[in-house]
Amino acid sequence: MQEKIIILDFGSQTTQLIGRRVRELDTYCEIVPYNKFPKEDPSVKGVILSGSPFSVYDDAAFKVNMEEIWGKYPILGICYGAQFISYVNGGKVEPAGTREYGRAHLASLDSGNILLKGVRNNSQVWMSHGDTITAIPDNFKIIASTDKVAIAAYEVTDAKVWGVQFHPEVFHTEDGTQILKNFVVDVCGCKQDWSPASFIESTVAELKAQLGDDKVVLGLSGGVDSSVAAVLLHKAIGSNLTCIFVDHGMLRKNEYANVLNDYKCLGLNVIGVDASEKFFSELAGVSEPEAKRKIIGKGFIDVFDVEAHKIKDVKWLAQGTIYPDCIESLSITGTVIKSHHNVGGLPEKMNLKLCEPLRLLFKDEVRRVGRELGMPEHLIKRHPFPGPGLAVRILGDITPEKVRILQDADDIFIQGLRDWDLYDQVWQAGVILLPVQSVGVMGDERTYERAVALRAVTSTDAMTADWAHLPYEFLGKVSNDIINKVKGVNRVTYDISSKPPATIEWE
Repeated sequence: MQEKIIILDFGSQTTQLIGRRVRELDTYCEIVPYNKFPKEDPSVKGVILSGSPFSVYDDAAFKVNMEEIWGKYPILGICYGAQFISYVNGGKVEPAGTREYGRAHLASLDSGNILLKGVRNNSQVWMSHGDTITAIPDNFKIIASTDKVAIAAYEVTDAKVWGVQFHPEVFHTEDGTQILKNFVVDVCGCKQDWSPASFIESTVAELKAQLGDDKVVLGLSGGVDSSVAAVLLHKAIGSNLTCIFVDHGMLRKNEYANVLNDYKCLGLNVIGVDASEKFFSELAGVSEPEAKRKIIGKGFIDVFDVEAHKIKDVKWLAQGTIYPDCIESLSITGTVIKSHHNVGGLPEKMNLKLCEPLRLLFKDEVRRVGRELGMPEHLIKRHPFPGPGLAVRILGDITPEKVRILQDADDIFIQGLRDWDLYDQVWQAGVILLPVQSVGVMGDERTYERAVALRAVTSTDAMTADWAHLPYEFLGKVSNDIINKVKGVNRVTYDISSKPPATIEWE
C-alpha cells in the first residue's frame, strides 16, 4: 500500500503548490477538501492544513474536526492552517495592522527543532495573510519569528503538531522545501519511494484488476496527457484498448497525419476520423467564443459516440484527466476556478464507465511517466494545445480559409521556436488570427490584409504565466517569414500580457 500525506484544502490558491512540493520529495500525497479526511485509510502518514481566503473567526470560515487527526497523525498547519490550530486550542488570532504580504526574513529561529533543521538564519520566507497569531496556548512554543511577526512558527510541545505563518510551498520561501522535507521525511517517516516507475507498476496492476478483459475506448487529442494515458492502458490491457483520434479541422498544420503516425509507431490501435466538414458546417457564422466551444465539444462527442458504437462490447471510456483538472473542478470555496471538458459526467447515451489512469498526477509527473514508458521526447515535450484547437485562436467566425492562414502562420512560428532551440524554454506558444485588417505595402502595391499576434508564455503549471522574453532577432525573423510566406497576412504583433490578468488563450 502506497504511503501518503493528506493535504486538507481550505481553499488557498497555493494548495496545489503544497502537493507539487511534496510530490517533488518522491512522496505521494492527495489533496482533499477540508471536510473529507479519509478516516479509514491506513496508509496516511501525516496531515497538512492549507491556507484559506477566510479568517478563522469568520462565521463562514472552513472548520475541520481536529479530533479526527489530533494525536493520530503528525500535523503541519500552513498560514490559515496554523492560525486555525492555535485558535481552536485557545490561542488568539487578530487582524494585522496592515496586510502582511511578500518577502520577510526569519530574524530568529530554533535551529534545533526538527521542523527547522537545515533552515538558515535570516532565511527568506513568503507571507500572505491579513490576520496574525497574537497569542498561543500554554503548550505551544514559538520556534521562529520575523522582524514583524513574533509567532512565525510554533510547535505544540505535547503533540506532533507544528504551524508556520508563512508559505513554505512557494518559490520565494528559500528553505521551504527543506521545511516540508523535515516534516514529510523526518517527522512523518515517509520513505520517499514514490517514483514514475512505482506509479506505472502499481497503476498497471490496478488497471488489470479494474478492467479485466473488458474493452476500453479512449479519445486521443495528440497532447501529452491522452497520449501517456493511452500508452499506460496499452501496457495494461493491450489490444482491448481502441483509441479514436477525431480531426475537427482546426488542428495544427499536418498534425492529423503526424499524430496518427506517432501513435502507430507506439503500437496503439488507433482509428482516425476526419470530421472537418461537419465541424466547419456547424461553426459557419458563429463568432461567440463559448458558442464555438460548445459546438466543438458536442460535435466531438457525437463523432466519438458513433465510432465507439462500431466497436463491439465496449464497457469503458478512458480519459487523460490529470490532477489539476480534478482540483480546479472541486468547488471548495463555492467558486469553481474553471470547468474542464473531461471532468464530470459522461453523456448518458454512451452508457460507459469512466477510467482515468492519470487523475492523480500533475503535468510534470505525466511527462516523467511518459519518459519511463519509453515514449519519444517530442510527444512528451509537446506544448499544451486547446481542445477546440485553432477555433479559439481565430477571433470571430471560422472559415476554412481563416484556418489555412492561421495554420501556415502557426507552423512558421512553432518550427522557428524549434530551429532556434527555444521550444523547450516555452510552456505554450501559438499564433492568433485577429479580427482586423491593416494597411500595408507589398512591392509597389497597397495591401489591406490580416494581422496576427504571436503568443508565447513561460509557466510551470499554467495557473500563472509570464510572456516569454524571446530574442528580438527571432521575432523579427518570424515576422518577416510570416508576412512573406503566408498569403493574406501583412502585419505581425507580439502579445506581452501575463496571466493574470490576461489568460494564455485569447478566447
